[in-house]
Amino acid sequence: MDFGNRVRSLGAVDAAPLRDRILTQPPEAWTEFGLRQRAYDVHHDTESIVLVFCDEAWPDVTVSRQPGWDRLADLAIPLMHEVIARAYPKGGTILRAMAAKLKAGGRIKPHIDALASFRAGHRIHVPLTTNPGVRFTLDGRPLPMVLGEACEINNQKVHSVMNAGREDRISFIFDYLPPEV
Repeated sequence: MDFGNRVRSLGAVDAAPLRDRILTQPPEAWTEFGLRQRAYDVHHDTESIVLVFCDEAWPDVTVSRQPGWDRLADLAIPLMHEVIARAYPKGGTILRAMAAKLKAGGRIKPHIDALASFRAGHRIHVPLTTNPGVRFTLDGRPLPMVLGEACEINNQKVHSVMNAGREDRISFIFDYLPPEV
C-alpha cells in the first residue's frame, strides 16, 4: 500500500516464540508451498512457510489456509493481532501470512508489488533472523530491519533485498486489508 512514506514503525514485538518454532521446522516445510517461487521470479532465492494465502480474484479474493497454519498459527495469530491493534482498524482481513526465508547468498531483485491486493493491503514485516550481510533497500535507500521491531513497508515503492551473509535471513510477513477497502 502506498501510505505516503517509505516505512512505518509499528513498535517492538516479542517474536521469540514464533521465531523459535519456525527455526525447528523441518527442511521440507520451507518448500511445501512453492507458489511464490514458481510464479514470481524475484522470489527465486527464497523459501516460505505459508500460513494463509489469497487468490487474485480482486476484489473478491478467497483466503485459504496453507500447510504452515497447523504448525504456526497458535503463535502467529496473537502476534499479528497485536500489531494490527496498534495501528489499524479492526475487522479487516489477513490476506497473506508467512515465514519468508532469503537464503544465504541470495537476493530479491528490485521490484514493486503490483497486484491489486498489494496496492490495497498493508505489508508488515517482523524480522526474525538476520546477519550483517543483509541489505534491504526501499525507494533507493537502505532500510535496516531490526529484530523485534515490526514495520510496514510501502510496497508500492521499488524494494529489494540482498543477503551476502552466510546465514539465511527470515522474516515473518503478513498483509492486512482494512475493513474499509
